[in-house]
Amino acid sequence: MTIEEDNSVGEYARYFDLPQSFIGKRTHIIFKGAERSIYLWLNGHFIGYTEDSFAPHEFDLTPYLEDKNNYLAVEVFKYSTAAYLEDQDMFSFFGLFRDVELVAWPDTHLVDLFLHPKLSVQEQEGLLTCDLKFSGDISRHLRCELYDTDNRLINCQSCLIKQEQISVDFGRISAVKVWDNHHPSLYRVVFKVYGLNEKIEEIVHYEFGFRKIRINEENIVQLNGQRLIINGVNRHEWSAKKGRAISSKEMREDIQTFRDNYINAVRTCHYMDQDYWYFLCDHYGIYVMAENNLETHGTWVGGHPEENLPGSGELWRGMALDRAKSNFEWLKNHSSILMWSLGNESYAGDNLMLMDQFYHTHDSERLVHYEGVSRNPIYRSRISDFESGMYMSPDKASEYLQQGPDKPLIFCEYMHSMGNSVGGLGQYISLIQKYPQDCGGFIWDFIDQALYARDEISGQNILKYGGDFDDRPNDGAFSGDGLLFADRTPKPAMQEVRYYYQKLDQLNYKRELP
Repeated sequence: MTIEEDNSVGEYARYFDLPQSFIGKRTHIIFKGAERSIYLWLNGHFIGYTEDSFAPHEFDLTPYLEDKNNYLAVEVFKYSTAAYLEDQDMFSFFGLFRDVELVAWPDTHLVDLFLHPKLSVQEQEGLLTCDLKFSGDISRHLRCELYDTDNRLINCQSCLIKQEQISVDFGRISAVKVWDNHHPSLYRVVFKVYGLNEKIEEIVHYEFGFRKIRINEENIVQLNGQRLIINGVNRHEWSAKKGRAISSKEMREDIQTFRDNYINAVRTCHYMDQDYWYFLCDHYGIYVMAENNLETHGTWVGGHPEENLPGSGELWRGMALDRAKSNFEWLKNHSSILMWSLGNESYAGDNLMLMDQFYHTHDSERLVHYEGVSRNPIYRSRISDFESGMYMSPDKASEYLQQGPDKPLIFCEYMHSMGNSVGGLGQYISLIQKYPQDCGGFIWDFIDQALYARDEISGQNILKYGGDFDDRPNDGAFSGDGLLFADRTPKPAMQEVRYYYQKLDQLNYKRELP
């Protein structure tokens, strides 16, 4: 099959009237998820085109909006240049699979917020500065409020907005409560924009935590001055009923499963998740490795590494950096994110090096991970803060750790949970207990990818895997490698995970979600 033979297109169209409160205001539309590329028209006018299936995409509709009877048309293509960078091992769908929102901006709008909470571990003191960017009429008053973990106002200041970009310094916060897995303490900032008549035009609030991740002089990863151990899983977004259109209820169920089984970390393999997931991780103390929507193993596996994408040339550089920027800009204020990940199985070249540089330049408070540099080690000193292992054997890991490692070791994927698997987890746990430079890893993976469908013989709904739908090509049951079945029933392997992950956990944090 070639793209010319089958490039399926999802066509979406609807008429809509503007709500009364939107009339006269700048109005944008946001697509939270569209696989793989979008063309957008409004009232016969071409608005724009975009790629990246899992990042939100925002378009300004204002120039062509009418108060009544607007006609919106969208085409979503299954194949585009984005497909070359989105070769993840998973079911291949296409179309709109997340929310689509219409939003109206006030006359003065806070378009960007970057929080900079810093923690002094020795002094138990926090420092908070915030970068704000406004659009529209900037002649407005701004009130800035900071609330502690008990929702008490601890700092308040006001100023006149005189330019598009300003910084707000809340100063020092003494006796600060730190954010971590066992105590995900969240503070809250509130920004109120007042019009000329002293009427509130916009309120923006955000919750955040004070925490500090670093690699110390002995190449040990520390969080808030203590050694960090990752009891992690890789997690695809998946619903047995709706594919990747996962619900908030299912996300909350996953968080509860994490807590029940001492799972403290998640790698968002291999794309950006729904924004609600990151807020849950903020609230319940789940450490996040936030991965870019990038996997290109089909371009180089099989003996042709010179054909790898995004490679080193300029042709794919803009696309690669755009994905890094989108991942960063949408997620930069989430305290749960301790590490950025450049992507998965995409070899290594200049463009991945530039992605690494982008993260280190724009965010000094987090670490950067990428396993694929091991395939092209000439970039080892320029890509990734970690020595990252994918299904590295315990013997090979031990050999690296015994040599006085120059980078901490993390297993971005290990203990492939297919069939009767995960029986060897104890060997990896022993390494973590023995070598402080081993900071743990992420089991592959959390949940099977299978869909409920009617069985032609029994008439019952059963879980079907790749190939069960006469789909060609497919990964067969290779997508069935989770600790949970696709209906979120735990497999026996989860008992092994709970037993060993509990050994690494110093406190019992299991409790029901509120």
